[in-house]
Amino acid sequence: MDGLEESAEAAKGKLVYPFAELPPRGKSIEVAKGVHWIRMPLPYSLDHINLWALDDGDGWAVVDTGVRTEETVAVWRELFANSPDTRGLTRVFVTHMHPDHIGMAGWLTRKFGVRLWMTRSEYLMCRVMVSDTGREAPDDAIAFYRRAGWGEPAIETYRTRFGNFGKHIHPLPDSFRRVRDGEVLRIGAHDWRIVTGNGHSPEHACLYCPDLKVLISGDQILPRISSNVSVSPVEPDADPMADWLSSLAKLKREVPDDVLVLPSHNECFRGLHARIDRLQHGQERSLDRLRNSLKTPKRAVDVFTSLFARSIAESDVPLLGMATGESLACLNYLRHRGEIACDIADDGVAWYRLASTA
Repeated sequence: MDGLEESAEAAKGKLVYPFAELPPRGKSIEVAKGVHWIRMPLPYSLDHINLWALDDGDGWAVVDTGVRTEETVAVWRELFANSPDTRGLTRVFVTHMHPDHIGMAGWLTRKFGVRLWMTRSEYLMCRVMVSDTGREAPDDAIAFYRRAGWGEPAIETYRTRFGNFGKHIHPLPDSFRRVRDGEVLRIGAHDWRIVTGNGHSPEHACLYCPDLKVLISGDQILPRISSNVSVSPVEPDADPMADWLSSLAKLKREVPDDVLVLPSHNECFRGLHARIDRLQHGQERSLDRLRNSLKTPKRAVDVFTSLFARSIAESDVPLLGMATGESLACLNYLRHRGEIACDIADDGVAWYRLASTA
């Protein structure tokens, strides 16, 4: 689950972290020729996001932007003031629609008069979710969380928080430049290939440069934490875990193991294939624990300990939401494969059990 760190032994694996220092506030570190690492603060338990500036000839292309906060604006301004390079931005790439990645895209594209580049599904889904700002929580969403086993205090907190997504995002440009899976883009002196993935978000874009042996992995591959893969109230029967596992296999097929991986969180690392293997095996073990727990019927909120090896307080609604979404992703994965059944009780709560259990 995104934001929950793995044990040091599990995370280490065969990974190598070549940079001993983190980028200081308002400055960058060059990690490959013409590729600079920027670190932006986040107001969450996961307190940072990595952004990437690529030398684009006449200026800099940036990949991801940070969340919309006054502090993020201040750090961007420090970067512009501290940089000895007076060239501006040429374009803004966004890997996916989550606020820590797209939050400042509108501000940057307007400031420099440049275009936003991202996949179609991510752009459109972001526009849809931003449109919820100011709305009351819909009945379908309330029923979704009641079905998962949430109590009334958590649901009431959800009601008060609903529609906050758009508050973390500057108004998006009214148009964008679509990027597609397999498309090769010339950025400065090098070609970068788009490799899309699903599961964590609708059409997440990674950027791979064979010449530099660099992969900007976004949230698809992280070295110390796993990506959150969730079912949401918008599509309650979705199977994002299958999409995510398929995307991991795709990255392993299409990107060599000798790349330097530039993730959105934690540090740059080498050992892409080892990390993919560990993520796949870790998910398989989680699913095995889930299968074992469903020998007796359980609600979605009852399987947190089996999946995450920890309980989740009902008062921590943001974390409860991520945990519920990921639990449902695992439950839907097994349900779509006929391994488990789901019974809806008279109070609307869903109870899951092994399909062979009467």
